[in-house]
Amino acid sequence: MSGTGSSAGGSTGSADSTSAIPGGGGAPGRPVVPGGTPAHVNARRGPVVAALMLGMALAALDGTIVSTAVPQIVGDLGGFAVFSWLFSGYLLAVTVTLPMYGKLSDTFGRKPVLIAGIVLFLIGSLLCACAWNMGSLIAFRVVQGLGGGAIQGTVQTIAADLYPLKERPKIQAKLSTVWAVSAVAGPAVGGLLAAYADWRWIFLINLPVGATALWLIVRHLHEPSRAKVTAASRPRIDWAGALAVFACGGLLLFALVQGGVAWPWLSAPSLALFGASALLAAATVVIERRAAEPIIPGWVWRRRTIAAVNLALGALGLLMVAPTVFLPTYAQAVLGLGPIAAGFVMSVMTLSWPVSAALSQHAYNRIGFRLTAIIGIACSTLILLAFPLLPFPGAAWQPALIMLLLGAALGLFQLPLIVGVQSTVGYAERGTTTASVLFCRQVGQSVGAALFGAVANATLASRLAAAPDGIQDGLPGDLDSVSHALADPGSLSAEAADYLRRAVDTAVDHVYIGAAIAAVLALLALVFVAPRRFPVITEETPAD
Repeated sequence: MSGTGSSAGGSTGSADSTSAIPGGGGAPGRPVVPGGTPAHVNARRGPVVAALMLGMALAALDGTIVSTAVPQIVGDLGGFAVFSWLFSGYLLAVTVTLPMYGKLSDTFGRKPVLIAGIVLFLIGSLLCACAWNMGSLIAFRVVQGLGGGAIQGTVQTIAADLYPLKERPKIQAKLSTVWAVSAVAGPAVGGLLAAYADWRWIFLINLPVGATALWLIVRHLHEPSRAKVTAASRPRIDWAGALAVFACGGLLLFALVQGGVAWPWLSAPSLALFGASALLAAATVVIERRAAEPIIPGWVWRRRTIAAVNLALGALGLLMVAPTVFLPTYAQAVLGLGPIAAGFVMSVMTLSWPVSAALSQHAYNRIGFRLTAIIGIACSTLILLAFPLLPFPGAAWQPALIMLLLGAALGLFQLPLIVGVQSTVGYAERGTTTASVLFCRQVGQSVGAALFGAVANATLASRLAAAPDGIQDGLPGDLDSVSHALADPGSLSAEAADYLRRAVDTAVDHVYIGAAIAAVLALLALVFVAPRRFPVITEETPAD
């Protein structure tokens, strides 16, 4: 699908204003899919929205609820050396499948893709509960991830199908609230189940939630009718492109996850993996250019609006590593907080984010999507740069306040971009567009974890190497070891413990400076790549 006309991201015309999609037998301004049916999802929105929130809860709770049960899982199954793949394997599967599910939802409809994703996620959850060793649990987590990729992308796409432009902040705020609640409730639920029941229940609890979402989707979601499929009109699935995207993305993310952990960055395994990823990326481009219905169509990057949003949200994934990965370590190692209090310092960001996102419509309806997002990311840059200015050791309310402000700024940045880019394409291209945005954000997060991990470890190594002779002996050499050392005060002298805290403080400061640079990259993408006004399309949506 070339997607020319008013949906093209680089088109001129009214900025953040409305234009109609021409459609053959439909009402003026009502897009049609083959068969002449208006291109919206016919549904009672209440039950479908409930299903979308439950489906999103499955994906949102996954990481937070599993992380708190890791000690019990390792104690039961062993495999401490590879337990990080419980998260990395899931992330790999979600990320590399997002483009494929987006294309499939545009080709065959959202409903079958979402149903398949939920079913696959529940099968993976049941298998995880039955795992007999760490290897089997990691494999079953990958199965979960294959379903999670379908859930994340398709839920966002259906949300845009259900609501017209003016009402989309309502559903996006609800979905943001799901993530906020999950960030707070997930660790608590996971800890309770692991402590008072059994860690296997953290996977079994997915079954009733997913089954309810599945029932609501099957019963209440009814998509537009499609033209009768003939031999000539049968959709052609780009299996070669799907395999190439999966292999390239999987290899690249594997290299990023393992680099600096399993082997040094400049070692032969890292160079070989990155080299193979580059070759596969080139092969993917060739395959996709020749495909009749490519998994990642070229128009995703040729349209300025979509390309700019992809770049900006890729940078968002990059900068989010600082508060989500490194802030808890800072709170515990530098501020001396316990795990629950450290989690709260991080989670306050999820309180202001959905509120700011819900209110952002008042800004972008007046000044446009692009300018609203520019204001949000500019504020985020200043807030991130404020973190290194915090006193040492400081008080817990200081980083908590920064996270509260950061959540408000990022809510003003992210939601206008998602709503805006979904509003520049028609129904037949929305799944692919949404998946490309989420894919870039996930890749940015993986790159950020690897990049900022290297920055933090390099800073720590430099600080520890420069330690005075009197306290240098026995000092740990990486972030994890520092955390463990500070958790056992008796193993360090007062001078060594203070030196380590200062080293961690400096390392996290450098990470936040890197996150601010990522925010500047997002700002540059919006200033120089995005059109001044998003070419918005009007699509009518049935009322409740």
